[in-house]
Amino acid sequence: MFKSENSLPVRMAVWSGPRNISTATMRSWDNRGDTAVVDEPFYAHYLAHTGIVHPGREEVLAGQENDWQKVKSFLLGPVPGNKPIFYQKHMAHHLLPHMQDDWIHQMQHVFLLRPPDAMLLSLDKVLTSPGLTDTGLPQQLALFEQIKEHSGKTPLVIDSVDLLRNPEGMLRGWCAFLDIEFTTNMLSWPTGPRATDGVWAKYWYGNVEQSSCFQPYREKAVNLPDTLEALYQECLPYYQTMYAQRLKV
Repeated sequence: MFKSENSLPVRMAVWSGPRNISTATMRSWDNRGDTAVVDEPFYAHYLAHTGIVHPGREEVLAGQENDWQKVKSFLLGPVPGNKPIFYQKHMAHHLLPHMQDDWIHQMQHVFLLRPPDAMLLSLDKVLTSPGLTDTGLPQQLALFEQIKEHSGKTPLVIDSVDLLRNPEGMLRGWCAFLDIEFTTNMLSWPTGPRATDGVWAKYWYGNVEQSSCFQPYREKAVNLPDTLEALYQECLPYYQTMYAQRLKV
């Protein structure tokens, strides 16, 4: 199934903000059979270092490695199951400034976007009074520009609306960008939880656990409350800058 001219294994760091389709895309790649996945490996360190309160905070701190250096070594070490592809699902805001060193440039990078109005409406249901850094958008753009400058190439950007409108086309484009053979196994997956899901799944993954494929995109008006309007305006420039450089198929 796997095919690549690149050196093995392919270590894919997939950077998202919250309330995106990042867990569904992790399901998609996991279902290939040749891909190992890891779910937000820096989450515990992020919570411990920042002191921020998220749903299930104590469970995450107790259930996941808190030392980011050890996590980094795992991400760069032997791939679980000796598989040729290592899909690493990350929240961009988990990558704190002190964690950014040369290890980042040993990865293939993918950036997942979602229109910020829909993202904020969903995030506001889980976090109390979210701020700009909670969206991950400034962190995504800063890392995107860093990778682009270092590599001389534009990293892959996937917008969730494009992916939901055309799952096969976008996944084929994603695979082609990384020189990986596409398989139709990526288009569906068994319902239910996974052993690879983080302990926070019960707080965040309700919908995706019931899914077996990417849900068809349904365009609908998003009516943001006044309390989120200023934050939405802050988010737009970050989103629009990356959106203009997204994969189109």
